[in-house]
Amino acid sequence: MSQNRISWHDYFMLQAKTIALRSTCTRLMVGCLITRDNRVIAAGYNGSVSGDVHCIDVGCKLENGHCVRTIHAEANAILQCAKFGISTNGADIYVTHFPCLNCTKMIIQAGIKNLYYETDYRVDSYALELLKNSKVSIYQIKTSFEDYFPLSVEKKEFLKNILNELKTNSNPQTFRKFARKASRLFNINMEL
Repeated sequence: MSQNRISWHDYFMLQAKTIALRSTCTRLMVGCLITRDNRVIAAGYNGSVSGDVHCIDVGCKLENGHCVRTIHAEANAILQCAKFGISTNGADIYVTHFPCLNCTKMIIQAGIKNLYYETDYRVDSYALELLKNSKVSIYQIKTSFEDYFPLSVEKKEFLKNILNELKTNSNPQTFRKFARKASRLFNINMEL
């Protein structure tokens, strides 16, 4: 694979991460992409049912610790296929977070054969058992937009150099203040 060209898996997972930005849930932003033969056939994010109010506007509607207002990203993508008559049999699914038990059941029933996810989130042991018994392959993919934007990497290095100068030439309190903010804004870890 060319170093300059993004892999299919990273390409689809980064799209799922971008789709998650449309989420209207205040508890967790999840994005999902369904593909077949390296082509996108559906996308979904967690949010309210069409026409309902959104959690970001009025708050979550919690029952037994779960927001019942939200429909999950995987369900949204699978239902989008159903709505438009697109088969999911043999497809792949890319999700930013490991699917819940109910979404796992939908993935299996939809005939999806490969599950790609990035973040472990409340991984249910029965969901894992179902996926294994149904012969759905599971892959964890860790990727970042920064892996594909050298300028972003260069900017982070520059900021690290500035922080190192602060560490050497300023009082520790000033350094810690800027290091914490850089860590929060740019995901730069500096020794405090």
